[in-house]
Amino acid sequence: MFVKQAATQASFSADRMTKSDLLRGEFLFAGLNSFEAGQWHAPHRHEGQDKLYVVLEGTGEVQIGGQTELLCAGDIALAPSGVVHAIRNPGPERLIVMTVMAPPPAARA
Repeated sequence: MFVKQAATQASFSADRMTKSDLLRGEFLFAGLNSFEAGQWHAPHRHEGQDKLYVVLEGTGEVQIGGQTELLCAGDIALAPSGVVHAIRNPGPERLIVMTVMAPPPAARA
């Protein structure tokens, strides 16, 4: 399976962050989280899943546990299983983040 120019698969909503699936295997998932300025993904955790954030475009404020960093295109962050994490787009431009999770989340209907 291949995806070229992954960021072109992003979709945006004025109401909230959006998610787009890119690739799904038996043991790994990759998708996009896309944010307009000011949008966020609230703090949450995944038991039994590691999550990697890869910033493709824009700048995002990423929280993992008690640490928060401002990340830009080319930066990555790891949220280990069970650790609270969140991401916010401080703006002014759009933010596109590839998320990679292992094992994959349950398929959305």
